[in-house]
Amino acid sequence: MFTIEHEFDATVITLIDEGAAPLSEDVTINAFASCITVEQVDPHTDTVMRITLSPGQMRDLAAALDLPEGSYQIAPPPATNPAK
Repeated sequence: MFTIEHEFDATVITLIDEGAAPLSEDVTINAFASCITVEQVDPHTDTVMRITLSPGQMRDLAAALDLPEGSYQIAPPPATNPAK
């Protein structure tokens, strides 16, 4: 299960673990214009663990989910010539 909320400066996605115990803590993804943060409470220390991704890293992660093992680089789109 997950929720999506649009706030003033970010889109917040919360992933909620469902199923048989033991369940993991909720994962919160905050998508800002400049970065994406992924947060989860560590139940052993009761502290929030956070990683920060650039938009490019998030794009690469999304692409990697559907690719086989290997090394990849996403090419930028070709430049377009403006109409004169």
